[in-house]
Amino acid sequence: MSRRIEHSSSYAFPVAQVHAGLITEQYWRDRLDRVGGPGATLEEVTTGPGTISVAMSQSIPAEHLPSIVSKVRSGDLVIKRTETWGTLDGDHAEGTFTAEVQGAPATISGTQTLTATGSGSNVQVEGKADVRIPLIGGKIESAIADEVLRLIEKEQGFTQQWLGA
Repeated sequence: MSRRIEHSSSYAFPVAQVHAGLITEQYWRDRLDRVGGPGATLEEVTTGPGTISVAMSQSIPAEHLPSIVSKVRSGDLVIKRTETWGTLDGDHAEGTFTAEVQGAPATISGTQTLTATGSGSNVQVEGKADVRIPLIGGKIESAIADEVLRLIEKEQGFTQQWLGA
């Protein structure tokens, strides 16, 4: 069983400006520095004409984990994440994201779509959290999905500020 993740982020900037930011290495460095949490690192950045692929590592301190997670796995969680963005095709770009919890049977994956909305733009995120632990996996999936949504909201706020700077 898996838990769906859906989120929509609106930006007051044209789609071309948002895309240009998302495919800039400095954006990712700044984002991890600001909202990546303790020990967040940018491990790999691959750029191409109008594209980017980013690998990063983040951790969640044990004291910030929901109790259901702490019962299954002690200590801090280290999460390996990837994000990609493809080229801007008119007023539309697509990307992907993944996250794996090191030492636990938990994965997150999905797609993200950037589109124009009037004079602004929108990023729609759709994905799922999978935890392969009998009986309590569903509860952990819900906890992980809630944390992912909180992180997306923080990243959205950062992106809005970064683009306006």
